[in-house]
Amino acid sequence: MTHYLDHAATTPLREASREAWVDAAAAVGNPSSLHGAGRAARAIVEDARERIAAALGADAAEVILTSGGTEADNLAVKGLQWGRSGADPALRGLVTSAIEHHAVLDPARWLAARGEVDLVELPVDAEGAVSLDALADAVDARTSLVSLMWANNEVGTVQPVPEAVAIAAAQGVPVHADAVQAVAYLDVDFRASGLTAMSVTAHKLGGPVGVGALVARRDAPLEPLAHGGGQQRSVRSGTLDAPGAAAFAAALEAAVAERRTERARLEDLRARLVGGVAAAVPAATVSGPDDASRRLPGIVHLVLPGARAESVLFLLDAAGIEASSGSACSAGVVQSSHVALAMGWSAGDAACTLRLSLGRTSTVADVDAVLGALPDAVRRARAAG
Repeated sequence: MTHYLDHAATTPLREASREAWVDAAAAVGNPSSLHGAGRAARAIVEDARERIAAALGADAAEVILTSGGTEADNLAVKGLQWGRSGADPALRGLVTSAIEHHAVLDPARWLAARGEVDLVELPVDAEGAVSLDALADAVDARTSLVSLMWANNEVGTVQPVPEAVAIAAAQGVPVHADAVQAVAYLDVDFRASGLTAMSVTAHKLGGPVGVGALVARRDAPLEPLAHGGGQQRSVRSGTLDAPGAAAFAAALEAAVAERRTERARLEDLRARLVGGVAAAVPAATVSGPDDASRRLPGIVHLVLPGARAESVLFLLDAAGIEASSGSACSAGVVQSSHVALAMGWSAGDAACTLRLSLGRTSTVADVDAVLGALPDAVRRARAAG
């Protein structure tokens, strides 16, 4: 039997989302066409846009549908930077954190490598929280954009988004947040947040892979990444994915409806998992905050000294446990996690991380299966290392 503990990577598709996709996919028509079939497809898209907006505390006109979180992050980072610096070339200060998802870090570093921005990557403390003092020091009249994730995808630490928005607003600087991990478990409300832009995606909520959104205020100075038909405010051209939008809306509504009860249920499972790891693998360290209000409920990030991530993952997979590492994997080689490094772990320990992430299909049996397999996997990984 297989036990899936990689919900932070992607979640199983909800039945309601699958049904919405199938129903919408049966329709024929390009949403930009003026004939009856086109208008019907457009109605599916706009209904989904309205539902997505309502679930996120936004206006429908603020929802720009994308192919997922990566595109949304790139559109926010590059699009806002180009929009701001195009109006005022002096605005070239881009501020983000050292623990962002690579969908934010890589475009920010790409802009810096091209000489377009002066990039500041804010430090974090040992729990993975961004330093607000460092943010206040970094933001000034030349800052074009602050991009700060709502919750970290490796460790689960919730970032001080409201405080960051207040600091940036005092200098008239827009803030973008990658909320991909946050939406299913935190009270994400775009309008109340004060953010200028926010990235979300369907497949972290029980929707399909390949659809997401950038929620952006209508006055956000966004430059497009690609040019074409001018769909979606002339910011994101391309034929709209009606079935994907419908499936996204269905998954998001379901996730928001069960948000509080699911958070409490996952906290109980997480406590069982953390307690079991402490007893079975005493050398393991659980990263991130102990305070439940400052972290996501379903992520348990472990540092396993001497047990390299790729070995542990291979051994767990052989035992029917599907998990992931907090490390970046390139061409089959696991590298030290940039998040663990930023939190102060050594390069060696940062290559010995394991992320066990729970979700709506997780059960006590899944937790107990991990606890049964992990001690032997760690022992064998250390012996092989």
